[in-house]
Amino acid sequence: MGGEELEAPLVPQVEGSLHEPPTLVSRTWTESKKLWQIVWPLHHAFAGHLGDLELASISIATTVIVGLNFGLLLGMASALETLCGQAYGATKYHMLGVYMQRSWIILSAYALLLLPAYVFAEPILLAFGQPRDIAAMTGPVAVWFIPQHFSFVFLFTLTRFLQCQLKNGVIALASAVVLAFHLVASYLLIVVGMLGIVGIAVSLNLSWWVSTAVMFLYVMWSPGCARSRGTGSPLRPSPVSGSFSSSPRLLGS
Repeated sequence: MGGEELEAPLVPQVEGSLHEPPTLVSRTWTESKKLWQIVWPLHHAFAGHLGDLELASISIATTVIVGLNFGLLLGMASALETLCGQAYGATKYHMLGVYMQRSWIILSAYALLLLPAYVFAEPILLAFGQPRDIAAMTGPVAVWFIPQHFSFVFLFTLTRFLQCQLKNGVIALASAVVLAFHLVASYLLIVVGMLGIVGIAVSLNLSWWVSTAVMFLYVMWSPGCARSRGTGSPLRPSPVSGSFSSSPRLLGS
């Protein structure tokens, strides 16, 4: 009897345990995030070949000016996660598209309010004690990043629109496409075209918009988003009930 007790497992194996191997979707999403960790510092590597001043300027422009606005727009776009999650859970799929369009309108207005950070980057950096030569080069570069700034409006919204429908594979595909595109564009603009620090900004602008375009084309033309892309006007009030009646009207719902 004692031998039988020793042979019995202390923790019974239950189907669907926490130690199951990750699914294809979760592995794809993990690899997607790793790809972006590679893409993000690529422009620093190219800037390092241009000179110390260029490297310092592009680093400040991307981490301080762009990074600040990136975080603010990302925080605003996070409201879409709750609204789209509720709509998807309540099978009100058409509302996902309406919320996405409303988010585009609101984030576009918010992005316009953040533009002074790019336009007046040089005096802002000087006020915070940055060396004059670095601030003088960072100012014009920051203006070149304005197209990238507006790509955040659509990219963040599309990402959350797809995530709430468990379509992370599309995001991973867009990341893989951008990784290859960014390498080629950076080489052509900086090394071949010899555009210098402006070429770095242009390649980043193009890369972010390519990622946005891939997701947008999928949302607009894929049968997988036929029910959720929405056909109503984003400005028309939509009567909602149930759990929606208590949800925050962050996007005018």
